[in-house]
Amino acid sequence: MGAEIAQSFPVAAEIYEKANDIVGFDLSGLCFEGPAEQLNSTTISQPAIFVTSAAILEVLRTNPATSSISADVTAGLSLGEYTALYAAGLISFEDGLVLVHKRGQAMQAAADATEGAMVGIIGLDEEKVRQLCDEASEGDLIVPVNFNCPGQIVVSGSVKACERAEQLAQKYGAIKAVRLEVAGAFHTEMMSSAAQRLGEALSNCEISEPSDIKTIANIHAEYYQTSQKISDGLINQLTCPILWQKCMKRLIDDGIEKFYEIGPGRVLTGLMRRINRKIKVVNISDLQAIKELL
Repeated sequence: MGAEIAQSFPVAAEIYEKANDIVGFDLSGLCFEGPAEQLNSTTISQPAIFVTSAAILEVLRTNPATSSISADVTAGLSLGEYTALYAAGLISFEDGLVLVHKRGQAMQAAADATEGAMVGIIGLDEEKVRQLCDEASEGDLIVPVNFNCPGQIVVSGSVKACERAEQLAQKYGAIKAVRLEVAGAFHTEMMSSAAQRLGEALSNCEISEPSDIKTIANIHAEYYQTSQKISDGLINQLTCPILWQKCMKRLIDDGIEKFYEIGPGRVLTGLMRRINRKIKVVNISDLQAIKELL
């Protein structure tokens, strides 16, 4: 993750070096070399994704060929909201990295203290997914939490309820149900302890008041108006559903015609194809994508 970019652009390498100093371990080494199972863990993947996204952003900002690219609004799915706030100038790189590092630790601790899971349900609308959850619950927690795009909703809750949802999905007409490789039941009340710990970390973080560049909130698809609302949104995000499809529709309705996905992978690009195929998305996830812009 990010190895070629850091090798090709000194400004990106500097971001990774700064990150190592902030977190106190060789994060760049894990990003560049793995091992994959450690890099994919909640505690490492969150700072790794944030730093790699910031490194790509720094390359674009400092290169004459791309420095004129500017955003009217930023958005990020779950963890990506921290990158969105950084890109909008609302949090510093240092504070953003400290927050995502502590967020990952807090979420892992909450997951270790509970028995939770998440399942992606493909091919059902919201009403059917809620009916599926009602039948699968049997008194256990299971709720829809990630509304990603038409036909793709993630449910989250106890392991037993998620297992029942997998078994019942076909009955409700789902194309498939996929257990996600995550540590626990994210975006549910099972993350309450993580939300509390994140709130403590946020109290030591400086968040600027929104001004020129707007950022849209995952939890209600409205633009953040104050720094306090940003803090509240980041805390509530851990125990509330993520309304990504609604966020993207709001931006499209408000006249946004071109999107840039910055960071490792092409997940958001793929989701936009399902939300509105007519919208132009420029994916900037690796060295080749950066070179095509330069």
